[in-house]
Amino acid sequence: MENNKRGGDAPIQCELEANKNYAWCTCGHSDDQPFCNGSHRAAKATPSMVFKVEEDKTAYLCTCKQTKNPPYCDGSHN
Repeated sequence: MENNKRGGDAPIQCELEANKNYAWCTCGHSDDQPFCNGSHRAAKATPSMVFKVEEDKTAYLCTCKQTKNPPYCDGSHN
């Protein structure tokens, strides 16, 4: 399985809550970018990446799926 679709061309600012599980879309098929909505199943694409943060924070999550620091944007979309 590979990432075979860009979910967007820029990161999305998200307010993340401490100790809450998030499912970041790795395949680009989700209509709920940057989060997974299960579309990878029908597309036979890569599954979501579950993560959480240790404290409440604002983060810019990748939508192009090319980041080397998932789920965070590292500027790879440029």
